[in-house]
Amino acid sequence: MRILLVEDDECIAKTLENVLGNQHYVVDIAADGLLGWELVETFSYDLILLDIILPKLDGIRLCQRLRSHNYQTPILLLTAQNSSTHKVMGLDAGADDYVVKPFEVSELLARIRVLLRRRNSPILSVMKWEKLRIDPGSCEVTYGCHGLNLTPKEYRLLELFLRNEHIVFSRSEILDHLWSVEEAPKEDTVTAHIKGLRQKLTQAGAPTDFIETVYGLGYRLKVFASEEKPSVASKTKQSQSKRKPQIKEALTVMWERLKVHSSDRLEILQQASLELQANNLSEELRKKAYHAAHKLGGALGIFGFAEGSRLAKHIEQILLSQITLDQSEALHLRHLVELLSGELQQPAFRELDKVLCHYVLDDVGE
Repeated sequence: MRILLVEDDECIAKTLENVLGNQHYVVDIAADGLLGWELVETFSYDLILLDIILPKLDGIRLCQRLRSHNYQTPILLLTAQNSSTHKVMGLDAGADDYVVKPFEVSELLARIRVLLRRRNSPILSVMKWEKLRIDPGSCEVTYGCHGLNLTPKEYRLLELFLRNEHIVFSRSEILDHLWSVEEAPKEDTVTAHIKGLRQKLTQAGAPTDFIETVYGLGYRLKVFASEEKPSVASKTKQSQSKRKPQIKEALTVMWERLKVHSSDRLEILQQASLELQANNLSEELRKKAYHAAHKLGGALGIFGFAEGSRLAKHIEQILLSQITLDQSEALHLRHLVELLSGELQQPAFRELDKVLCHYVLDDVGE
C-alpha cells in the first residue's frame, strides 16, 4: 500500500513516515500542496494524508482540486482546528475523514485501515495461499508451521501478490507499488528481492516456483492444482494489542531523534516571552512564535505530551490575538512557556501510558 503524506512540519512528517513504514506502508512526503499535486499526477496512491495548513496550496484547495479532477483515492485530513466549521469545510471539499491534531497514532492507523478497507475490501483479513499465511494485523508471515523472517520489502512483495491474486506484476510496476520516490532503485533491485524471497520460502518448505516468473511479463504467485480458494479470516483484537507496544517503541525512538526541533521552537517562544515582558516584541518575532506554538501543539500529542500540547495551543491563542498584551498577560505567557519547558523535560508517553490501555477501536464497526 502506497500513501502520500502532505505535511510541512518535518517533525510530524518524519514521525509518520517511520510509523507507517513499520506498518509496511510505502510513504512519499510532500512539504507543500503544489508538490503534493505534482506527485499525485505522477504516481498512484492508495491513500492521501493531507494537512490543511500548507505552503503554496493549502489542504482544502488541494482536496477540492483532486476531487474536481475525479481523483477517487481516499483523503484523510490532518487538522489542528477542532471546530465543526473546519470539519465541515474539509468534508465538503471532498475529504473522506479527518483527524484532529494532536492525535494518537493508534487512532490514526485505525482510521487509515478503515479507509483502505472501504476502498479494497477486505483489507485487514488474514490472507492465505496454499500453506502461506499473512496476518496484516501482526505482520506475521508463516508457511506451514514455519515462521518467515522477512525484510520490509519482502513482506510488501508477498502482500502485493496476495492482495492481487493471479495478477502478473512487471518489475516496473512492483517498483511503483513498493518503493518511494526518494529511493528510486533500478529494476534489478526487484529481481534481487524476488530471489531472496524465493530462497526463504523454499527453506520453509515451499516449492521453488511458488513465486512464478511469467516470461516477458513479470511475477505472480503460482496456481497449483491442489490450490484451495484463497481464504480470509477476520482480524482479531489480539493483533491490535500486539501493535500498540511496537508503535509506542518506534515513536519513543523518533522522539529522541526529533526532539531537537521542539527545543528550537521552545527557544523561539522563550525569546518572544522575554521580549514581550520588556515591551519590545516585534511583529516578526510574534509571528515566528505563533507558528512555533502551532507546530508544537500539533506534534507533541503524537509523542504522549498531552499537557505540553495543551500549553502550546494556549500559547498559540495568546500570540494569535492582535490586541496589545499588558504586563500581567506577558507574565502569564512567560509562565506558560516555563511550564511547557518543564513538560518537554519529561520522558515521552509519561501521560499516554495511562490512556492507551483504555483506547480500543473496533475496525469492524464503522
